[in-house]
Amino acid sequence: MDRLSALVDGFLASTHSDAVDALRAFFLFGACTVLTLNLFAPLRSRFITYGARAASSSSTTTETQKPSSNDTRTSLVTRVLDILQSLQVPHSYFMQFYVVSILSSIFWLAQLLLRGSVFHAVTARINPEHLQSSMSVNQAILCWVLMVVHSGRRLAECCVFSKPSASRMWFVHWLLGISFYLAATVAVWIEGAGALRSHELTLDHVKITNAPSLRTFICLPLFLLASGLQHDCHHYLFSLKKYTLPIHPLFNIIVSPHYTAECGIYLSLAFLAAPSGEMVNKTLLSCLAFVAMNLGVTAGTSKEWYMQKFGEDSVRGKWKMIPGTY
Repeated sequence: MDRLSALVDGFLASTHSDAVDALRAFFLFGACTVLTLNLFAPLRSRFITYGARAASSSSTTTETQKPSSNDTRTSLVTRVLDILQSLQVPHSYFMQFYVVSILSSIFWLAQLLLRGSVFHAVTARINPEHLQSSMSVNQAILCWVLMVVHSGRRLAECCVFSKPSASRMWFVHWLLGISFYLAATVAVWIEGAGALRSHELTLDHVKITNAPSLRTFICLPLFLLASGLQHDCHHYLFSLKKYTLPIHPLFNIIVSPHYTAECGIYLSLAFLAAPSGEMVNKTLLSCLAFVAMNLGVTAGTSKEWYMQKFGEDSVRGKWKMIPGTY
């Protein structure tokens, strides 16, 4: 464990920023990377889409962007991109994201309870202003619980709703997903480091002795509602005998309502985890930015795929992910 804490401390030292800012930068860098890949068709078709959408997009790209036989430089770039594209893993590896999330949450709970060396390595790299404007211990515990609930539900859905599939995804998607959940399980408590360092966790912190705040009264039901809607969408998609045009009420308005629900989940966490004197938790807000960008790009490719497969009328008037906006 001392070696792990030294590794964490060395990594944070190499970033020349405190742990909170480094975490925010990771989420924003990930969001910008996804956006950049989506801006260029050769990159989008190879590295963003997967499964049936990837096959469709790849065939379109091949037909419309065949390089000239005389353009050796373009041919070389294309071959390099194709080699990178071939480095794929089964799409079923998505399940590993939630296993990692749960295991990471358990690890950090143990570190918080025992005041472990890795916890001290992280909090020692947090600037005083971030420690002073802190979440309460109860907020940190609540957000930790909700993160475990979310990951546990998604893991159960992956186990129950999965179907045999040859679908694959780019290995960087897998690495980015693992990295995201490792970071997200830190994001739910890191802005409460000031309170967590000065208070020893006891059972009293999990008792409901006071009436919930207005923030909790509003945002906790939002989390539960978004989770329920997402589960309903996933169950409906699983119930389809084959991948046909969804006719579920939510899918009649939004192309990817399960992505909308995912954004709602992280939005509720960002407000629930707001430090004292702040309206929102900026670390979880940057986490939401990554989620929204990643899923928004996928929702856009989903709409294009529906148009190609079922015709333009199948998605006419539907929002991709966020009603009234996108």
